[in-house]
Amino acid sequence: MVGVQALDDLFTTQDSHVPAVPATTEPLATGLGALVDEIADSGHGLVMLMGKGGVGKTTVAAAVAVDLADRGYDVHLTSTDPAAHLTETLAGALDNLQVSRIDPAVETQRYRDHVLATKGAQLDQQGRAMLEEDLQSPCTEEIAVFQAFSKVIREARHKFVVVDTAPTGHTLLLLDATGSYDREVRRKIGATMTVTTPLMRLQDPTLTKVLLVTLAETTPVLEAASLQGDLERAGITPWAWVINNSLAAANPHNPLLRQRAASELPEIDKVHHTLATRTAVIPALAEEPVGLPALRHLTSSNRLSASPSR
Repeated sequence: MVGVQALDDLFTTQDSHVPAVPATTEPLATGLGALVDEIADSGHGLVMLMGKGGVGKTTVAAAVAVDLADRGYDVHLTSTDPAAHLTETLAGALDNLQVSRIDPAVETQRYRDHVLATKGAQLDQQGRAMLEEDLQSPCTEEIAVFQAFSKVIREARHKFVVVDTAPTGHTLLLLDATGSYDREVRRKIGATMTVTTPLMRLQDPTLTKVLLVTLAETTPVLEAASLQGDLERAGITPWAWVINNSLAAANPHNPLLRQRAASELPEIDKVHHTLATRTAVIPALAEEPVGLPALRHLTSSNRLSASPSR
């Protein structure tokens, strides 16, 4: 609601100022299923869904995991977002689909218990007390979550691992810890030895595919573009963008919704032709896609090959 006329419309029930924008009939981009077709070709790998909070990363991650599991692959669907509800989104189970969550509190306690049971077992009472105090440091949580994340990455060498990440800020902290570990390992081993760190696996396009999830709105697209820049500086190139909950892709008939749909087109065009190498658009739905049938619909509605953007 910007401008005098738009604000004045708040006080009237007439829709005379709402332009009758033509419905969108031209396909905007391919659907999510086209991306899964390409992902499945590798037979295994790490698929990471990234983006700001509230754009639908959990739903998209669940849909991708269910589609891969339906193809017969072993799939591990996990989340680094404490607020995510994968179990509620799935509302069902598949034999070859494992679901988990990297809970910072749980991982931190597990890490503390392990350190006390190993390193702390050889200490006297005073030394153990000092170790327990040291384990209260905020760094302990970063180490614990990083270890759990690294374990998940290793699984991707033999199966599909789909990761629903926390909102952008938390994800960047995790990637920062991953980069710090990589630099420390390289410093210690020097040039005479070779080792594969978690960061190297994230930088490997044959193993890792990062999907940036956004909405067809200015702020989410700007934030996703900023995240893409941060990832590229870390040597990680996003594989595709997913524009979720798009009114333009839903072809609404209501004049107001058609106007909002038209306002999405510049953002979709920006993503498709400027920011992304692959783009998928998921239309807005009347009901939340909860449960296996609804999640399958997200990937089955359009299975054309993903169109390259640039």
